[in-house]
Amino acid sequence: MAETDRLRATSASAGVAHGPAYLAELPGVAPSSQRQIAPGYQALMDAIETSIRELEGLAGKSDAESRDIIDFQIEVLRDPTIVETTEARMNAGENSIFAWVGTLDDYIGELETADEEQVQARAVDILDIKNRVLCALAGTPVADFPAGSIFVGRDMEPSRFLAHDWSAGGGIALFNGSAAGHVALLARAKSIPMVVGAGRFAVSEGDPIRVDADAGAVVIHAGDAARVSHRTILTPAGQCPCDNGEICTADDIRVLLSININDAAELDAVDPATAAGIGLMRSEFAVSSVADAANEEKQLAVYHRVLKWAADRPVTIRMLDIGGDKPLTGLDDPPAAADLRGVRLLLARPEIARVQARALLRAAVYGNLRVMLPMVTFPSEVDEMRRLFHEEAARLTSRGISHLVPPIGMMVEVPIAALMLDTFETADFFSFGTNDLTQYLTASARDRAGSQMYLHPAAPAVLRFLKGAMRLATQVGKPVSICGSIASDPQRLPGLLAIGLRHFSVAPEQLRAIRSAIVGLRADGTKAVGD
Repeated sequence: MAETDRLRATSASAGVAHGPAYLAELPGVAPSSQRQIAPGYQALMDAIETSIRELEGLAGKSDAESRDIIDFQIEVLRDPTIVETTEARMNAGENSIFAWVGTLDDYIGELETADEEQVQARAVDILDIKNRVLCALAGTPVADFPAGSIFVGRDMEPSRFLAHDWSAGGGIALFNGSAAGHVALLARAKSIPMVVGAGRFAVSEGDPIRVDADAGAVVIHAGDAARVSHRTILTPAGQCPCDNGEICTADDIRVLLSININDAAELDAVDPATAAGIGLMRSEFAVSSVADAANEEKQLAVYHRVLKWAADRPVTIRMLDIGGDKPLTGLDDPPAAADLRGVRLLLARPEIARVQARALLRAAVYGNLRVMLPMVTFPSEVDEMRRLFHEEAARLTSRGISHLVPPIGMMVEVPIAALMLDTFETADFFSFGTNDLTQYLTASARDRAGSQMYLHPAAPAVLRFLKGAMRLATQVGKPVSICGSIASDPQRLPGLLAIGLRHFSVAPEQLRAIRSAIVGLRADGTKAVGD
């Protein structure tokens, strides 16, 4: 087995460990079918009590040093100062869960910027209990990782270490971490090899890795060919060819085909080589409750999974399109305004937007991420959200957390925005969302009956409307794509090509039909000779 990389690190617990890499994002969560969230402050208090009972159960199976760490976490959960600060934030108008999360985040920030390393190391203990409570709220237990593997991540929570069975061996390699932290103390007590401060390094799930804590190093090995892919994707007969989503019209004009997804699990059945990337991920389907919306680490894990699938292909994640007919479960003080949806709601409730922004900023280091804003009406909304992203980026910088500011574009689905598209100079890209656009142009409801009744008869008018919007987009020189239902309809492709669209994002099952239709057309939408 060839050694491909040897990275310097700081030894936190002596010894040498070999094993497959387990890539961790705090916190891992196991899927759960029970996602019913009780609203309000009482649900938060119940989740805190559940977390305390879980920690007490861990303490009962732990040694004296481990019990001291858990006792500190229980003490924080019962701290009346945190309760009082949370209630003050609630009285100022914050949602109860976000008020509590914000209070703990401020505490974490203070610890991370302290002068003493031992105080800084306490931050992960607070992050641990914050995520434990959010998982209790969402009904999703903190997940374990395979026995004998090497835990690779930014940091590790003490309770996760204590809950894991180390009898099969294994080790820990942290990008950051601290040799003075509680996990390092626990690792030394159990003789688990551990290094910290290795910096972010590239390794795939299951790759052979060695933690050499005696030498202060992480060694990454080249695996055999069988390790390159850890899942087999079956390509049924007749499925679309693996052309990376780049195809040409009959007169040799390049067209991109990306996919739309609602959930990262959908990607398990899709070969990455059949698409140019992900043109639309509807993040609200992965963030289905207020507890999920407040859980930065859980969102990061979802986005990381999607970017890992895409490799270097572009991934466009739409920020939470909630409000109106898509309420966020567990939001105990919903806005009164019925039209407060999408980016309007995110700007009105910045505590929700800031958590998602931080998760997206951190995820951007893993791939080619683009962020799309939903239901944009005015250019000022793009500017305000961009400002929020830069503020959160500055916070991450002060905490020493790796991140990148991704391109920020917008869905074009509100008619007034489409009519004034040339004024959106600060948007990095445009994507036509024809489902909502059709609804507003036809004054129909978003329910299935309403949308289906008007979709086909309205298509010519929608196409004429898009033609004008495309002309305005060309004036400002922005990349343009289309991701609504019309993009997945082979009958509409001639008209969409004719107005200049060259990037289509469709449901994965529609790739074959759209590809077949495009190759039989010229770029102006006319049929090729012989077809």
